[in-house]
Amino acid sequence: QCLLSGSWRSNTGCRMVVSVLGKDGSFSGSYLPGPAAGNSEILTSPLEGSQQDVELVPQPTFSFTVHWRLQARTTAFLGQCYVGTNGEETLHALWLLREATDSPAEDWKATR
Repeated sequence: QCLLSGSWRSNTGCRMVVSVLGKDGSFSGSYLPGPAAGNSEILTSPLEGSQQDVELVPQPTFSFTVHWRLQARTTAFLGQCYVGTNGEETLHALWLLREATDSPAEDWKATR
């Protein structure tokens, strides 16, 4: 069963902690980038998201956003939780990072 509550660590050292998991699949918590982010000024930032009902889908999809503190950035994550044959839960996700720009002319470089 894939329940996102708890602490998760990525292969790059990022850490996600889901502290509140609602009955409707909504969740909130915090996100801290790992050393690969290369910026020691980045603080733990809040996250909000939701996942599919695990009683309907045993390996549910999920999404969440991180609003970075002290930076004009938001990252959206979209993925799925898998349960391996050994019972271990693994998250696979894609992400998009959006930075604020000063003008529409700079829009092209705002999304990674």
